[in-house]
Amino acid sequence: MHSPSGVELAGLASLMVAVPAVALLGNSGRRHTGAARNAHLLLAAGGATATAAALAGLISALFLAHDPMPHHRQTLGQAVAVAMAIGTFMLLVGTLMLPGAAESRRAALRHLLDGLILAAAMWFVGWILVTEPTRLLRGLTPMGCGSLLLGAGVAAVAIGLTAVLAMHAHRPRNVTVRVAAGVSLVAVTATALPAGICQGSPVLVCLGAALLPVGLFVVARAVESADRPVTVSGDIIQRNTGYAFVPMAAMVIAGTYHLLAGGEFGGFGFIGASVEGFALVGRQYLALGDVKSYTLQLRQREAHFRELAHTDPLTGLANRRGLVRALREPAVRHRPRTLVGLDLDGFKNVNDMRGHDVGDAVLAEVGERLRANLREGDVAARLGGDEFAVLMWATPEEAMTAGKRLLAVLCEPYETEDGSVFLSASVGVAGSPAPGDTGELMRDADLALRYAKQRGKNRVERYQKHYDELLRRHSVLENELRHAIERRQLRLVFQPVVALPSVRPVGAEALLRWHHPDLGAVRPDEFIPVAEESGLIGMLGSWVLDQACAQLARWLATGHDVWVSVNLSPKELHAADYAGQVAAVLEKYGVPPQRLVLEVTEHAVATDMDELIRRLVELRSTGVRIALDDFGAGYSSLGQLRNLPVDILKIDHALVAEPESRTGTAAPLVDVVVRLGHRLGLEVLAEGIGTSAQREIVEEAGCRLGQGSLFGWGVPAEHLEAQLRTVRTPGSRPAPQPRNRPAAAPSAPARSQIVMLGPGMRQVRAVLPTDPAFSGDQDVRSVDAPREMGQS
Repeated sequence: MHSPSGVELAGLASLMVAVPAVALLGNSGRRHTGAARNAHLLLAAGGATATAAALAGLISALFLAHDPMPHHRQTLGQAVAVAMAIGTFMLLVGTLMLPGAAESRRAALRHLLDGLILAAAMWFVGWILVTEPTRLLRGLTPMGCGSLLLGAGVAAVAIGLTAVLAMHAHRPRNVTVRVAAGVSLVAVTATALPAGICQGSPVLVCLGAALLPVGLFVVARAVESADRPVTVSGDIIQRNTGYAFVPMAAMVIAGTYHLLAGGEFGGFGFIGASVEGFALVGRQYLALGDVKSYTLQLRQREAHFRELAHTDPLTGLANRRGLVRALREPAVRHRPRTLVGLDLDGFKNVNDMRGHDVGDAVLAEVGERLRANLREGDVAARLGGDEFAVLMWATPEEAMTAGKRLLAVLCEPYETEDGSVFLSASVGVAGSPAPGDTGELMRDADLALRYAKQRGKNRVERYQKHYDELLRRHSVLENELRHAIERRQLRLVFQPVVALPSVRPVGAEALLRWHHPDLGAVRPDEFIPVAEESGLIGMLGSWVLDQACAQLARWLATGHDVWVSVNLSPKELHAADYAGQVAAVLEKYGVPPQRLVLEVTEHAVATDMDELIRRLVELRSTGVRIALDDFGAGYSSLGQLRNLPVDILKIDHALVAEPESRTGTAAPLVDVVVRLGHRLGLEVLAEGIGTSAQREIVEEAGCRLGQGSLFGWGVPAEHLEAQLRTVRTPGSRPAPQPRNRPAAAPSAPARSQIVMLGPGMRQVRAVLPTDPAFSGDQDVRSVDAPREMGQS
């Protein structure tokens, strides 16, 4: 053994520096988990293998420095080259395993083949440059040895892989590219160090020994941030593949030059061209597999999204589009199609009172119940909101039976986290008039459903042809009603209200009439619901209030002691600042507020009682009086009158028309209502009086005001004014301001009685006090009538 030179010692010292770099890689691997941990440990193992091979090779080379046998150095160089190539290959695999280098093993294989394509091209072009006749290095061209060729091949692969990762790694790419660049330096070391040993060149040995720790430190510093999040930047199929043509072009140009210069292709050139060809074929095979895989995924996703487009996400049923698709399918021979439309009654209250989460849970449960009651081939769909439909292969008669079964199922309680929810449903059934006529079928089912709701809900209705006429009539009325005011087709008539028993007119109820030039006289019970559904009721109500107050102002100006009542829709009552609108109209015409009576139907009591009371209190604060219309035909009880801020109680005509129990005796319910109304400080008005017998009944009950056909129908204002002039006397006194409601008498023991209001009417609970002041012998008519009602 000879004394080592300074160059050899410097190389040995440089290799010793690589040991801390390997330790850093190992420590980094221990700090990570999962795939990153495996990648870092493989990088550490590859660095350790390359470092150990380099140290062993350099120390062995010191012993063979003066060995006269060249083949000993070649054998040592080849052994070091193989060992360092193994370490470099482990580094390359660890690089491909880093997070962000490739999204899958298949992608990593693609990157490796792409790097091999570049490597084969570099190998081929390099072989052309260093062999005859080119000999680019001239006298510095190294002699051929296995260690040089193997190292050069590994270095080419590492450089090619670095270029591929720089183009295709996920963002951020700097970590992956830095690791690949460090591995490339190690690969250059795997070329220079064995070649130096084989060639006997201390400079190459020292260069390799210096580059090895540099490359390992680059890798170690880069992997410290290799666990940072990365983002996928597109699909591999969409990436640029121009790099595959550049190497081929370089090989073709280099090979052509080599042949034109008189060179020949040997084994090394054939190896380079063969590797390039096989790499390209393998890469193409993977690309075709990727195309097939992505095509299959695309079809699956397309089918999935197509199904989503036809499916309701909440219930899992078909949506409207899915139902239309089912309707367009060819009909089964001899099996007619029938569509059953379903709508939940009062579902909006569930969302408002319980919240949308509970509402969604109810809708999901509806979907489950429909799905559980489907027959084979039936299609259930949620059309939107709380509206559902079921397409059945059945006759309309069979569908009616199924609709009744579904109605019973949907009316069962819905159990939620906030308690039970009780709902009813409306069902409409329609048969298909013609195959494929989807629009007609859905429209017919919707019409039947609307008719079921109009007839009281919680029922099943089958489509009938005259529903089309009703729909067209509804549409025409809505369109024409929008222009009825500006075309002067509306007018007011006034039905007199008389004092009993004198039959003196003391007031009038303003009634709206519509006469269309083509449609003729349209009944209020036909166009008022249309106005409420279309949102025109506010416009009509404002016009009626303005016209009634204008006429009342004219009557008062001419000395007539009367008041006028105007019917108020529940939608108007709940409009924003309606009380302010009423006050503005009264101020506009200078009408005393107590001369205006606003009539609220008893059906409004079925709504939120607290909200109703608040709205009525706002109206009474303007000075107007409130009348509860149609009492006895709706939902309220006599006990609720204590809380309602009303001034007048209008007895429904159904109570007035009730057959008297015996001749000359007031009907029991009229008597009860009048007595308790007076007890609560309310004026009572009996409407619908059409016969003298009915008049006697209400008079005997003590009712002081009456209205009905017996006293006159609704007439134009000038006709009623003529009637007022005929009964006006010079001694008539103007009505004083309304007095306060008398305090309720001390409560007395009471007995409750449930009475029926007649055929088709609801029950009313009457509280019958046993106070002697309310005995049947008392003459209630002797009580003074309030002056604000217009009596003299």
